[in-house]
Amino acid sequence: MDSNWKGIKEAITSTSLEILGHKKYHHKEWITVDTLNKIRERRNKKAAIDTSRTKAEKA
Repeated sequence: MDSNWKGIKEAITSTSLEILGHKKYHHKEWITVDTLNKIRERRNKKAAIDTSRTKAEKA
């Protein structure tokens, strides 16, 4: 039953992605593109710090 559901889910997901594509982000008018880029940059830096912490803790 699980494998059937996974197959159906994968078929629906891949087909809808081909037909519709990825969801496009529509930002609010009051947020500039520069602000969105800074938010994305901060998120990437924070993720890099978080992954480096977990690697240090594992060692």
